[in-house]
Amino acid sequence: MGKYYDMLMEDIRMREGMKACMNCGVCTAVCPAAEFYNYDPRQIVSTVQTQDDDAIERLLRSETIWYCGECMSCRPRCPRGNTPGYVIQALRTLSQKLGFFVESEKGRQQIALKRTVGDNILRTGYCLTPRLINPDLHQEQGPVWRWIYDNDKEVYGRFNPHYMEEGPGALRRISDDAMAEIRSIFEETGGAAFFDRIEECSDRKARELGFDGANDEYVMYTYTTNSDTHH
Repeated sequence: MGKYYDMLMEDIRMREGMKACMNCGVCTAVCPAAEFYNYDPRQIVSTVQTQDDDAIERLLRSETIWYCGECMSCRPRCPRGNTPGYVIQALRTLSQKLGFFVESEKGRQQIALKRTVGDNILRTGYCLTPRLINPDLHQEQGPVWRWIYDNDKEVYGRFNPHYMEEGPGALRRISDDAMAEIRSIFEETGGAAFFDRIEECSDRKARELGFDGANDEYVMYTYTTNSDTHH
């Protein structure tokens, strides 16, 4: 008992986020995700506090830890100064490190996030830019977005004459020196190895599911699949 708990406690977010929970349920009462999903942050914290390896492993393999929107509504409202959102972050990180994230539908979407937001940072210095929000993948943006996407230089050039070019201002092109520094930070802090782990585990799971590795088809599968069981 306690192996996974000890691993979780190596994460500073656990030490900051779970100090003296008395299971009052305020976090669940104010949680937006709890309103729409079978998600109970109070119960998750209670499970972690048991230090029971089997129970914690079920969490690490579950859909549950991916329902949190990380809005941190729980943080200012807890009467004991806990932050269940931090506990969720630590659970997610451990799930990724151990490769358990690929065992749940929502967890498998980590490869889509890594291939979009993660790789965007290393390629452009931005999580997202207008040119990286493909209308075909974000139909909820509506038909206007297609026009903006196709005319982004005209639209955003009105706000910054250096749009995606070197110079000052928002949405400028990040210099090569700055990009090299960003990539160096990822290497030194373990971010690059973390990304490699997501790729490795996703590739394994993709082959188990009958794909030819974690290719674009698999990424689109994780991005669009919804079993309609998330209630």
